[in-house]
Order: sequence, then C-alpha cells, then structure tokens
Amino acid sequence: MQVDLFDFDLPQELIALRPVRPRDAARMLFVPGDGALEDRGVLDLPKILRAGDVLVFNDTRVIPAQLEGKRGEARIGATLHKRLDLRRWQAFIRNAKRLREGEMVDFGANVTATAETRHKDGSFTLTFHGDEPVEILLERAGRMPLPPYIAGKRDVDEDDLQDYQTMFASHDGAVAAPTAALHFTDRLIAALDEAGIQRETLTLHVGAGTFLPVKAQDTDDHQMHSEWGCIDSGTAARLNAAKDAGHRIIAVGTTSLRLLESAASEKSRLEPFAADTDIFITPGHRFKVVDGLMTNFHLPKSTLMMLVSALIGRERMMQAYAHAIAQGYRFYSYGDSSLLLPDG
Repeated sequence: MQVDLFDFDLPQELIALRPVRPRDAARMLFVPGDGALEDRGVLDLPKILRAGDVLVFNDTRVIPAQLEGKRGEARIGATLHKRLDLRRWQAFIRNAKRLREGEMVDFGANVTATAETRHKDGSFTLTFHGDEPVEILLERAGRMPLPPYIAGKRDVDEDDLQDYQTMFASHDGAVAAPTAALHFTDRLIAALDEAGIQRETLTLHVGAGTFLPVKAQDTDDHQMHSEWGCIDSGTAARLNAAKDAGHRIIAVGTTSLRLLESAASEKSRLEPFAADTDIFITPGHRFKVVDGLMTNFHLPKSTLMMLVSALIGRERMMQAYAHAIAQGYRFYSYGDSSLLLPDG
C-alpha cells in the first residue's frame, strides 16, 4: 500500500509535551467498528468493557538509554535501542560521521564504550567497558530517552523519570515507554477489578526504532525494526482459556498487540514466546488473537498508524483522527487515548 494513504495534517499545538495529572484524567476517544464516535475519558473504561474481557499490558521498564559523550573533541550522542548481550548494545548515533569502528567514546561518570561495528542503517554496536552491569552505568550517565517530538521542544527533567514509566514497569530493557499504559492508576485498576475486567502482562522491550520514519513510498518496501519479547506459558494458557470462553483480548498499546500477534499460531492459539519480533501489521492482516486495542494517537505515515488502520479500517481510522483533531485531543506519548473495538 502507498504510505501516503496514512498521512494527515496535525497542528503542532496538539502534540502533548507533558501528561495530564492525574494520569487517568486523560480523554479517550471510543472508536467502535461502526456507528458514532464517542468522546469519553480513560476513567470510563470499566463502563465500556465487558466483564471477562482481558486487558494485556506490557511490563517493560524504560531505562535511561540516552547518552552524551565525546570521541576526542567530537561530540557523540547515542540512543541505545537493542541489547545484544551483557555488554553490547546496538545504538543510533548522532554525529556518526565523526565515529569509526574501534574508536572509544567517553560518556562521562566513568562510563566508556568502544564503537565495535557500524551497521547498514548507520547504527553502531557499542561495547561497554568494565565489570558493572550496563544498566548500572546507564543509571549513572544516561537520561530518559524521550521521543524526539518532545525532546526537541523541551529539556528532559526529573518529572520525566516518573511520567515516562508505567505502573506495570518491572523488567528493564525498553528505550521507549509503552505509552498506552501511562494512563493507568491504582484507582482505575480497582474500578476495572470491580467490573470483572481481567488483566495479564507480557514483556516487549520497545526500541527506539519505533520512532523511525517510514522512508519507503510503499509499505512492502519498509524494513521493520526488531524488538525482543516474551510471553510465558502460563500467560498464554490463560489468554487461550479466555478466548475459548468467549471473552475479548484487548491489547493495551501497540507493543502488546504486536507481541500477541507474533506469538499466535495459524490456528489462532497463543504459544509461549521468547524471541525477537519484527512483525509489521498493515491493512489486510488477519488478527489471530487480538479483539481490540487501547492506544494513544500516532504520527502521520507511521507504522503504528498502519497498525491501527489494520485493526479498525483505514477510512474509519482517518475519520477518527479527523474527529480527534477537531476536538482538540492531545497527541503522541504524553497525549490522550483511544479505544478501538471492531465489534463495538
């Protein structure tokens, strides 16, 4: 499909630079498969869902994966996006023309790394020196990797250490937050429990590749980034049982959705999963497990815009986005939410 089919004009003032407070005070656009769009709030979620529905959350934790350093007198920026092993990470490099294979970068705070390999996409493999776990080094020298559409407009600060982390975060490894879950609070979870809404967690370590623009003109020519994910056998079994009982599986965020669909068999059964996935979901995809999606509003011509269009239909999605813009919904990572339920 032509990438331009997923384009739209977004007023810059609708890009949220801070989240609402409290988190669960965000607006939520309810998008059923057909019928009227509904302007709701995140706190309405327990009233919209059915008892027995299962919300699936991503429990990855964002690490301070953005580093600023020097190679000699050259300033080098690095955003880690994929762990390769205990000491090596693949990283997108700013000012990469000033860095060659085998050279060392000093990131300050006694954190150094060697640029081991340059990849075709311009990224490098960085090998960190010393015996301390890389996560400890990042806590010392790194900062929260806010998306470029936020970091380009303001500085990262102490508030972001909490704001850019979900209440489910428990497994270190993401360099971008699974932002749909940023809206959840203890108050909302208690209301969901009372309404009989079930919940499960999986882990997908979101990479910085999620922000990469689609440069191809046709979706068939786009190379999707890969990310590591895990669904254990118990979670898979419970989700299969919920489907068998006629309950809906609703992914909280595109990261949860991508992993669920990656782990699904052709017979629409979830299997345990622990591997990389580079699944690219576009219109025409046959969803095997997921029945609905809660997600924030995405960038024009992005892979995520293509994913939500695959679930609810491109024309329906464009209609929903036009409505959201007209009604002043806040977009992107710190913005408002939407709930897509094809069966209403």
